[in-house]
Amino acid sequence: MPATTNTDRDHGKKVISLFFKLFFSPYEYSLTALARELDCSKQTIGRIVDKINSSMEGIKIEDFTKDRKRFFKIPKEDSAGKSINLSQSEYGLLQMCCAFTKHLIGEKAFSQTVTALGKAQSLTKERATVSPEHFGTFIPGTINYSGHQKILKELIVAMEQHKICKITYKSIWDQKSKVFYIKPFKLFSKEDTIYLHARMAKAPGKVYKEPEYDPLLAIHRIENLEITDMSFKAPDNFDFEKVYNQTFGVMKEDAFQLKIEFSGYAAKHVRERIWSHDQIIEDKNDYKIELTFTASSVPETIAWLLSFGSEAKVLEPDWLVDEMIDQIKNMNHKYQI
Repeated sequence: MPATTNTDRDHGKKVISLFFKLFFSPYEYSLTALARELDCSKQTIGRIVDKINSSMEGIKIEDFTKDRKRFFKIPKEDSAGKSINLSQSEYGLLQMCCAFTKHLIGEKAFSQTVTALGKAQSLTKERATVSPEHFGTFIPGTINYSGHQKILKELIVAMEQHKICKITYKSIWDQKSKVFYIKPFKLFSKEDTIYLHARMAKAPGKVYKEPEYDPLLAIHRIENLEITDMSFKAPDNFDFEKVYNQTFGVMKEDAFQLKIEFSGYAAKHVRERIWSHDQIIEDKNDYKIELTFTASSVPETIAWLLSFGSEAKVLEPDWLVDEMIDQIKNMNHKYQI
């Protein structure tokens, strides 16, 4: 029997991922979205769908065109009554994810999640499930989102229905709140803070001016949100992974490349993590490395570097070296007697 190759395993994962996505979801997915999410060609998605339809008795993936785009879905009547049992380890992973996000979603939403997990327990193959007592979260320094549940729920509705929102927002820099209109695209978390990636929308009766950057909104700074009757069409080229998960920094400005020397604890910490998609780590000795990577936010990069103290040294570019020198001089001045 021929050995299983990495290509075979990768294709098998794509088949399973596509099936589970369609089976457990009530939504339809475009060919473009599935190809992007599974990181493969549109032709590959078509072949996977054909393979599932020819081999899964009683399950039929619908293939249809809408608005000149190709879509796929599994009708719920096809999946109704067909139980897929959870294993003990799968249920344990759900418990862990629930515990790790408790401080983000708030007590009320957390209680609803616990109730849902209780229902999911009936789907487990083994009655001896994993206890939630095994998991916890370290919360000092995190944000309390209990008072923001209504806004989060309304944003989810607005994203699902593609509705423009009128929001009242107070940034960390402004003395007064501002009112403007947005097209909400995606909620995401970074270091225990929930953000909304959105685009500006035209305010009724006003001339629209395209902003230089898309707004990045911290949920806890949204003071009020109103879902309007105005709809928006999500852009075909929107790709969250390419926008946010390619470079260092949640604020997306002009990207720049830098080289940093790390030593001691910092070197070990940095080596364990991904900082940008193009990063290069070079070992200098047992206690020192050089990291070359791409960032898109100068303030976040400087704050991050200063957090390592003397164990981080900027090598390139020269303008960032000068900026770090100025920062260190200012810090030294504050502590002089």
